[in-house]
Amino acid sequence: MTRAFDIAIVGSGFAGSLLAMIARRLGHSVVLVERGKHPRFAIGESSTPLASLLLEKLARDFELPEIAPFSKWGTWQKSHPEIIGGLKRGFTFFHHQLKQPWSANSERTNELLVAASPHDGIADAHWLRAGFDEFFAQQASAMGAELIEEATLTAADFSESFPVLSGTHGGRPLKIRARFVIDASGPRGFLHRALGLSELAFGSMPPTESLYTHFTGVHRWDSMHSTPETTPYPVDDAAVHHVFDGGWIWVLRFNNGITSAGVVATAAMAAPLRFHEGAEAWERLIAGFPSVQEIFASAKPARAFIHAPRLAFRSSVAAAANWAMLPSAAGFVDPLLSTGIPLTLLGVARLAEFLKNPWDAPDRDAGLARYSRDTLRELDATAALVGALHGQMHDFEMFAALTMLYFAAASFAETAQRLDQPELASSFLLLDRPDFTSSMQHCLEAAQGPIRGKARQAFFRSATAALDPINLARLGDPARRNWYPALATDLLAAAPKLGVDRVAIERLLDRCGFAAVNPSQ
Repeated sequence: MTRAFDIAIVGSGFAGSLLAMIARRLGHSVVLVERGKHPRFAIGESSTPLASLLLEKLARDFELPEIAPFSKWGTWQKSHPEIIGGLKRGFTFFHHQLKQPWSANSERTNELLVAASPHDGIADAHWLRAGFDEFFAQQASAMGAELIEEATLTAADFSESFPVLSGTHGGRPLKIRARFVIDASGPRGFLHRALGLSELAFGSMPPTESLYTHFTGVHRWDSMHSTPETTPYPVDDAAVHHVFDGGWIWVLRFNNGITSAGVVATAAMAAPLRFHEGAEAWERLIAGFPSVQEIFASAKPARAFIHAPRLAFRSSVAAAANWAMLPSAAGFVDPLLSTGIPLTLLGVARLAEFLKNPWDAPDRDAGLARYSRDTLRELDATAALVGALHGQMHDFEMFAALTMLYFAAASFAETAQRLDQPELASSFLLLDRPDFTSSMQHCLEAAQGPIRGKARQAFFRSATAALDPINLARLGDPARRNWYPALATDLLAAAPKLGVDRVAIERLLDRCGFAAVNPSQ
């Protein structure tokens, strides 16, 4: 028997389940088809302020009060302390040289701290996806979405006006007919395979591999590397990045003693380390970086290592008649700047608006074409930036300067959201602002290969000029020596860049709870 629904969503992670909730609010019948069974392991764990704001707005716009608390660490801990997460106050980077212990210097030339919030209450979070995704799937089910777990889909027939998905469930045939299919199954997922779509390489990204797992017993960095100055936030309460020539290691802490850690490295570096050997490869890797090895001295893997031999992925198309991929299914770049969750939530928001329209809306195909174009364009822009960062991991001054392009664009978009003026930044990385897009592209092109002498000086001038119209936090200011706190004074001074006055910023700070901690800032 073929079962019929308005919308079939393949994959019941947080994004697929969130879309199911939204679709139910809009009155659609929904089925969620999940290959695994909750709770299950998933990667993609570090949110950002933009992701938190998008989640908060979706919860408000579609009357999802159960979801809203997860947009801030403080409200999450008050409402659902049983769902494991981790405090994320910012982005921490340390630069390492092969076989050399890391040590601080007075100019902080081998470290970078970018605060995302002024205090824990309104901070972002790391999402331990097993429990987080399970909660979202349960909420979708409670709202009337049918959740089918441990189902294997093998084919998709789009020859008729209502697509048919085929597979098995519990050893029996499964057929689902739907008006519209949404793929939330991740990179190289169901629709990419079922439709035989081509894969296009990101021209700016080197081939990369990843190796990762969860650990217990990982020491805190700040317990081994103290500083006489007060950091903008505790350095371990962040997305911690250990950067070196050829790749980088992430460390994300959860509040149950589990730490997510892994490495992304170029294929040229991964091959001799034999990433496919898992735990042994990890030990070989960290042996090359004594200070990283030190924090893992007592660590034990909590589960088997996962090796991703081809990390970056881009589908040739993200939507067509009767189907769409979430950005997380249409492509994946690199977790370096925690771009995956905000990109995916932007896709959720766009598809939510699309689902408001009647099924026979005359601009339906144009809307899907626009969604596909915007999704792939944002993935391409992210890859261009991350590819440039990979090219400069040996040169931390250049690397830090390039990251400022991301952090300036992100903080501008976040503030536009808080001002309830999303039209100021409707695209990821401000791609809707041709002036910034052009300046950023110029910087990325200039950053190809080694840069010395006058060319290097010209690059830093160009980077500063690119930042200036959107820089709300004095990013790149040499006086801050690579530590960038979240200060109200910076935002107040930058009010004209947003087209508002100080009063509007003061109201914003009050609404978001910024000034409650230290009114003098």
